[in-house]
Amino acid sequence: MAMSSCSCSLPLSTGTFDPGNVPKTGTELSFVARNNAVEPGNTSKRSCPVRPRPNLLSTTTGRRGAIGMGLGLVELVAWQSQIAGAAETAPCELTVAPSGLAYCDKVVGTGPEAVKGQLIKAHYVGKLENGKVFDSSYNRGKPLTFKVGVNEVIKGWDEGILGGDGVPPMLAGGKRILKLPPELGYGVRGAGCKGGSCIIPPESVLLFDIEFISKA
Repeated sequence: MAMSSCSCSLPLSTGTFDPGNVPKTGTELSFVARNNAVEPGNTSKRSCPVRPRPNLLSTTTGRRGAIGMGLGLVELVAWQSQIAGAAETAPCELTVAPSGLAYCDKVVGTGPEAVKGQLIKAHYVGKLENGKVFDSSYNRGKPLTFKVGVNEVIKGWDEGILGGDGVPPMLAGGKRILKLPPELGYGVRGAGCKGGSCIIPPESVLLFDIEFISKA
């Protein structure tokens, strides 16, 4: 994403943001870094030959049955993947918390929730309100690692992942959309500003698709 010669890291805390000290990654900008048987009834025991159990896979019918079971499992996995994919692409209705942060869970995780001060890993895509992507950890091929809840990232991220003030905590493996008002993002300062131009203009509403991977 060729945008500017500026390279910085978001959503870092506004107090530590320094776009000049973060290395470039190609043309991408990094904006995040805050047997025997007995017959019944017969009293006399007789020795009965124990017949070997048939190997179902050694017969034509057995092979067909095994193949059918295998295809059934493949179809089940594909069906589950389709359901998960449909859930992720379905429209997501945002819920607005008292702080002004809006959120929507695309996928609810099954792992543990993050603990304040814990080092965690998360993938994300950051967009302006007009839909323009300003950063993506997926494009860099590496998730963001940071301590959550200790101002290493912007306020909207800490609240959106840890929860609180009407926002449920994210669980590891979950995917969530966050919509941050300016006061929970970069406020009046904006970010990535150079020569009178800002990649994230002042007073910007920000949209993030966040995937909480796990603790680091």
